[in-house]
Amino acid sequence: MQPPRMNGLIQVNINDRATLQASYMPYIQGGGLFVPSKQVVKMGDEVFVLAGLPDQSQKVPLTGKVIWISQKQNGIKPQGFAIQLSGEKGMYYKMEAEKMLAGSMSLDRPNFTM
Repeated sequence: MQPPRMNGLIQVNINDRATLQASYMPYIQGGGLFVPSKQVVKMGDEVFVLAGLPDQSQKVPLTGKVIWISQKQNGIKPQGFAIQLSGEKGMYYKMEAEKMLAGSMSLDRPNFTM
C-alpha cells in the first residue's frame, strides 16, 4: 500500500460568516471544508491547509483528505476541492465553525459544493 500523496500547504481566507457558511460542510463526518484553489488534487489526497475563521487573526493548521473536487468555476461555485477534517485541529475547527454558524446551518443557502 502506498502512503497518501502530500501536497503543498494552502491558505484559506474565510473573513466573514457568509463565506464560512458556504465553505463549511457539517454533513461530513468530522466536518468538511471547501478550499478554493486551482491546485491539482486527486480524490483521497491528504492535504495541509491553513484556514482562518471570521474574527480570528490566527489561522488553524488542518490536515484532511480530499473528498470533493470542482474542476472549474460554475456560477457562484468557485474552482477548488473539499477536505474531510481530521485530528485535534480538525475537531477544533469543526466546533468553532459550528458555534459561529449556530442557528444558520440548516438554512437553505447556496454553498460552494452541493
